[in-house]
Amino acid sequence: MIENRNIVPFVDLNFQNTQIKEEVLNDLNDLVVNSRFILGEQVSIFEEQFADYCETSQCIGVSSGTDALTIAVKSLSLNPGDEIIVPANTFVATAEAVVHGGGVPVLVDIQEDSYNIDPELIETSITGKTKAIIPVHLYGKPADMDPIMDLAKKYNLTVIEDAAQAHGALYKGKRVGSIGDIGCFSFYPSKNLGAWGDGGAIVTSDSLKAQQFRELRDHGSTKKNVHSTIGYTSRLDAIQALVLNKKLPYLDEWNQLRKDSSQIYNDQFALDNTNIVSPKYKEDEDHVYHIYAIQVPPASRDTLQDHLNESGIMTGIHYPNPIHKTKAFNYIKGSYPVSEEVSTKILSLPMYPGLQPKQLKEIVKLIKTNLK
Repeated sequence: MIENRNIVPFVDLNFQNTQIKEEVLNDLNDLVVNSRFILGEQVSIFEEQFADYCETSQCIGVSSGTDALTIAVKSLSLNPGDEIIVPANTFVATAEAVVHGGGVPVLVDIQEDSYNIDPELIETSITGKTKAIIPVHLYGKPADMDPIMDLAKKYNLTVIEDAAQAHGALYKGKRVGSIGDIGCFSFYPSKNLGAWGDGGAIVTSDSLKAQQFRELRDHGSTKKNVHSTIGYTSRLDAIQALVLNKKLPYLDEWNQLRKDSSQIYNDQFALDNTNIVSPKYKEDEDHVYHIYAIQVPPASRDTLQDHLNESGIMTGIHYPNPIHKTKAFNYIKGSYPVSEEVSTKILSLPMYPGLQPKQLKEIVKLIKTNLK
């Protein structure tokens, strides 16, 4: 047993922040002198660099990942009753953004092994009111995009990738966010690419859409006092862009550390215990492990989590309720058995750059001991 309490937090950002702290503080002085805190040079630099990284031509910085999704949905100019397909198992922001953008969320169940939307179930949910599909690359694992893009082409639908948890992930050699029509990212501090506050971005290779996003993020304007549409106050601020500019060059390195830790977890879990299901991935996809979620017997999950927390290992559950089981969306009816079953079995373990192999092995040992 790990003797010292809280020795393994669920997320620890010190490893990342220590690497960039001095660079940020040095440049922050210039930023303060210039007093360009909203948009400005740092945001422009980040937008250009992140677009290049995502293999798109355009990036538009906004104030959060939820705003990125909301603006993407709003750009579709939906009519009342228009529908957007989302997975039943995701963070509530995905469905919230559909509602805020004027749409009706239509849930589709997930694949048990990937936790992502099941492409084979999407077509039966498409109606004459369907306008878009939002696949979520949950936990850092790419959704199966090829069949989703085929359906979108067949029914003339827009594909908005929710890549809030998947910065840098690859699907068949392509960066997530660049595969659909629009990609949306969150830079919440704990994300694989996180700011020192909130932030988000929309990426696309459609220049007309990009112009629309820039208007929507800033009161429907790209020129002072000229407002072509009703927009939002959703601009990425310069301090967060400065932090992101310093972190972006490290992203692939930090993602690799997550993958290395996940491999240790996987190898240790595979040794002698069949009651634990580790995350699975295919050879043609690049999982970046924003979350490392295992499945354990439902009757043991809560007791195991309590035992781990008491032993100094902080854990989480992503997510304890599918969308239709939350109070906000309990008006959505339908059968989503896989999402409901998975929600009773998943347990998220510590995952961040800086975890040590010894810590990972002790975590697995403690889990196995408690499940015997």
